Amino acid sequence: QVQLVESGGGLVQAGGSLRLSCAASGHTFSSYAVGWFRQAPGKEREFVVRISWSGRTTTYADSVKGRFTISRDNAKNTVYLQMNSLKPEDTAVYYCAADRTVGVRRSAYEYDSWGQGTQVTVSS
Repeated sequence: QVQLVESGGGLVQAGGSLRLSCAASGHTFSSYAVGWFRQAPGKEREFVVRISWSGRTTTYADSVKGRFTISRDNAKNTVYLQMNSLKPEDTAVYYCAADRTVGVRRSAYEYDSWGQGTQVTVSS
């Protein structure tokens, strides 16, 4: 397993942008796919986006497609989530997670390692 630490959350007005980072420890990070999930108060954790170990394949939830962009720098053991055109409904704690499988993994149960989360609040 890898250890994951998210950062970059904060308070932003609707229409604004934030960039989240997910920093990993462990020399095998480049063999892990990484997903971002979010959880709003009183709601279940939901899938946001996933990137393959190579960075060549990405899968987005329909709710963020066209607004969010995931990328990774394996040399820095870091995955980024650029969030543009933010909406109040994007408000949640955002988590990154990692696993070593191939393919689309939209369920939180399919990930082995999790970060502690970072709060994103979008005001209207």
